[in-house]
Amino acid sequence: MPKTKTAFFCQNCGTQYAKWVGQCTSCKQWNTVVEEIVQKEDKSSWRSNGQAAKKVAKPLPINEISSDQEIRINTQDQEFNRVLGGGLVPGSLTLLGGEPGIGKSTLLLQIALKLPIKTLYVSGEESQKQIKMRADRLYPNSENCYILTETKTQHIFQQISTLEPNLVVIDSIQTLHSDYIDSAAGSISQIRECTAELIKFAKESNTPVILVGHITKDGMIAGPKILEHMVDTVLQFEGDRNYVYRILRSLKNRFGSTAELGIYEMQGSGMREVNNPSEVLISKNDTALSGTAIAATVEGMRPLLIEIQALVSTAVYGTPQRSATGFNAKRLNMLLAVLEKRAGFKLAAKDVFLNITGGISVDDPAIDLAVIVAILSSNADIPVEKGVCFAAEIGLAGEIRPVQRVDQRILEAEKLGFSTIFVSKSNKIGLKNPKVEVQLVSKIEDVVERLFG
Repeated sequence: MPKTKTAFFCQNCGTQYAKWVGQCTSCKQWNTVVEEIVQKEDKSSWRSNGQAAKKVAKPLPINEISSDQEIRINTQDQEFNRVLGGGLVPGSLTLLGGEPGIGKSTLLLQIALKLPIKTLYVSGEESQKQIKMRADRLYPNSENCYILTETKTQHIFQQISTLEPNLVVIDSIQTLHSDYIDSAAGSISQIRECTAELIKFAKESNTPVILVGHITKDGMIAGPKILEHMVDTVLQFEGDRNYVYRILRSLKNRFGSTAELGIYEMQGSGMREVNNPSEVLISKNDTALSGTAIAATVEGMRPLLIEIQALVSTAVYGTPQRSATGFNAKRLNMLLAVLEKRAGFKLAAKDVFLNITGGISVDDPAIDLAVIVAILSSNADIPVEKGVCFAAEIGLAGEIRPVQRVDQRILEAEKLGFSTIFVSKSNKIGLKNPKVEVQLVSKIEDVVERLFG
């Protein structure tokens, strides 16, 4: 009987050790190193007959390699296509992560049901009847979607060889296990081995594979960090459970941009694509309210108008509170310091609360001016005129700095019926005769004088 081989892995980052240690030297976490059984043996191919494709890669001069664009598969979902860079690339491996109950399985099942190509949806978490009940609610009577409930990779590849699908969806990678690794499903070694087998299948058969990944309490995808390096695309599905809107972001994309953003609305009939997110992210109040300002931001290639709300009140306790939702708290503190030092507003003894409506998070510095205007509006209890929006960055000297792609921001404000937009005087505007009045400002004092007198 061969001797059982074991190794020690960090459950947080996947670093391997020859013996047990109390603290992982890579991620500095304590008590995360555990022993796992590793059984090494000759591995057969993913093909059912056990014969790997005898194809040896040869080096080619770079000028002889074809530079044609990859043919992409249209997922019939504009938001999903946008985030991927135009659609699924054949032979690619896509990892979709997100919190439990956020709608990962619903989104992928909805895409699998609508695709006109043969799709295999493999679930290790739900039964076929459970998936059927959801499918009847999302998109009934689909003829191209096949459901398989299996967790063993060898059995999955047998069904793939028989069915020959054009797309494979795995829900989820943490539930799979392989015969070549003698450890529990979801362990570091099992996740790495199962992903490696799926990568080999995707590259050899030129079939795209989408994996669902669980996340830890820290918001990171569970398993070794090498999992994110192995796949071609890493997508993050996020949102607040108290809101109906979900955001799809690209954290890594070998075939497109990582700055794109997709927005969905969770409904009883599935995920509805939000083609014009500016309309749903702005509150439709008939009366003007103080502490509210509209910012023109850009996510990827898409301009958005978002609503920023601020509340400034006298601090009840000795230390004033600073709280931000959807905005960087450190940047909020910096903007408050600029207001006090450069513009003369005394906010050191007041509580400041900031919120970006819709449950989204924005890190575009172009919303700085809107944040300051919302804070000043709440502090003076004077509402900003309706139809006014802002797109500018604030510097440490109190100057208003230019932002990129200001023409797109102006056109988006024009499309939604805004009458005025404040931008930096240093911005070069290429639009001729825009319908929106463009206010050019250089200092915070100029904005305060024009808005609040």
